[in-house]
Amino acid sequence: MNRAPGITPIWPAGTQICNGQMRFRGIGVEELVDRYGTPLYLMDLDTMIGRAQWFRDVTVTAFPNVTTHVSYSTKAFISKDVVRMLLKQGLYIDTCSMGEMRIALAAGAPGRRMVLHGNNKSDEEIELAIEQGFAKIVVDEPEEPARIAAIAHRLGKVARVMLRVTVGIHAGGHEYISTAHEDQKFGVPLLKSGSDATALDVDFSHESSSNVQTTQKVPDAGNAQAHGAVEISSLYSHTSAEARDNVDADLVKAMDAIADGPALAVLKDIHSRSEDLELVGIHAHIGSQIHDATAYVESARRLMLLRRTFWATDGFMLPEVDVGGGFSIAYTDNDTSMDIESTMAELSDAITQTTHRLGLPAPILSFEPGRWIAGPSGVTLYRVGTIKPVQLSDGTVRTYVSVDGGMSDNIRPALYGADYAVRLANRSGSERSMLVRVVGKHCESGDIVVHDAQLPADLKRGDILAVPVTGAYCRTMASNYNQLPTPVVVGICEGKARVLVKALTIDNLLALDQG
Repeated sequence: MNRAPGITPIWPAGTQICNGQMRFRGIGVEELVDRYGTPLYLMDLDTMIGRAQWFRDVTVTAFPNVTTHVSYSTKAFISKDVVRMLLKQGLYIDTCSMGEMRIALAAGAPGRRMVLHGNNKSDEEIELAIEQGFAKIVVDEPEEPARIAAIAHRLGKVARVMLRVTVGIHAGGHEYISTAHEDQKFGVPLLKSGSDATALDVDFSHESSSNVQTTQKVPDAGNAQAHGAVEISSLYSHTSAEARDNVDADLVKAMDAIADGPALAVLKDIHSRSEDLELVGIHAHIGSQIHDATAYVESARRLMLLRRTFWATDGFMLPEVDVGGGFSIAYTDNDTSMDIESTMAELSDAITQTTHRLGLPAPILSFEPGRWIAGPSGVTLYRVGTIKPVQLSDGTVRTYVSVDGGMSDNIRPALYGADYAVRLANRSGSERSMLVRVVGKHCESGDIVVHDAQLPADLKRGDILAVPVTGAYCRTMASNYNQLPTPVVVGICEGKARVLVKALTIDNLLALDQG
């Protein structure tokens, strides 16, 4: 078996062709659909493990003198087997709902390796995270510290919290997945509304004139217990003109702007509740499907400026900086994916330069890949139904190929305009091809799986189509629109297939209806 034409890097690493039939880690498509039916979510777990290991190794190499954490974002895809598998690779588990938390905990995830995000956390979610000793609860709005502190106090525990900061950077492939600009629901703004964002344009390429001398050794940011108040002498202070004179003008301007902003105020509030809250760091997630390092570098620098300002004004060194996720992947052969190695190298250089200029110790650095690990590990298999040629206004013919799934198992084309690739999976087709649009069976004209593709002209009812890169945000965003049951998720690992998540059935849907 050889890697066939058309089996490009967008397919899982174990994909092959044998006698015209696609095989995944040695298991043929026909065997899979005979055993599990269609539509079928397929997860190549060997690919997923490999990508997780590789990402972790790249961060260790890029930041050799810094503690790094990699957290898997379960919103991309979650199952108990996947949680266990990624914990073994040394990853943390990011969650944002009671359901995600309960699945991860049921898989045996220890609280110390879990994180809770969310812009509207319930008291029950916060309570569970505190009871389980989560590594971090990420504060998302100004009133939340008081809520978390009250729950922690009632439980007689100290909650570890981190603040999500809206750093004012527009990044991401679609408005709905760009998450660090000002006009959206996540995080606490770095700057006060109406502030001049150019105040943050600091030149980090030259030495600070003061080199930031203090009367006390800079605390080790890797040891949260050692972080107490630091006596500040020749260090920027909002109330000390002498200290202000010892810091370069561009830093003073940036720190002035940040000192007046909401994020610093919330950090001060958290720090004032030290009996119930342990402040462990700051976080930003700037979007998804980001293709280069530029936005990450600028976001990290702004977080470092906040870290520096908080140290100057409160004498507390924030131990951890989480730069979020959003690393892009290719969905089609025409797409580009982020070069993770070069991005991490560029980010490492920028953080080294920035911390040196600001006189800061290197923080613990955290990253949150989800899509990047899960997306290319997944393939969806569909069975072909109706085939309908339609003549277009320019005289060309597009053939609409309907399959037995659609927007209920992959909402991304309808929601984001996302595009995918597709190929005939169960046999070799004719050399002659036709222009097709693969569509679902739902009562929506926007129910499109693949907008435009070339498939063999002899395609027929009953054939199996395979759509790659569906491991992320397909099963987790699935619905039962038109009362279609959610498909099964099958994992393949070391040449063996097993069910990861059972399919819903019509009987399951009927059981919910209490009429």
